[in-house]
Amino acid sequence: MPYVSVRELKGQLSRILRAVREGRKEYLVTYRGRVVARISPVVPPKQRVGMKKVRKVMRDLEQLAAEIGKKWPAGVSAVEAVREERRDL
Repeated sequence: MPYVSVRELKGQLSRILRAVREGRKEYLVTYRGRVVARISPVVPPKQRVGMKKVRKVMRDLEQLAAEIGKKWPAGVSAVEAVREERRDL
């Protein structure tokens, strides 16, 4: 994430905002060498809700994988198990 000083920001605000808007880029604003703000694109509320759902589904899948891993027989690969099931069909 690029840094921009307050002085640079004043002189190049249009260019920086265009980069944020079009390139989905973020900037950290510094004042006397310390970060004081961040300029970032606004994420539409609908997209934020979608990401919450994605994160929840991913957590659920990770939990499921852990549960399956605990019960999976030692020495049996998933590929072998699938092949065996397909042979039975």
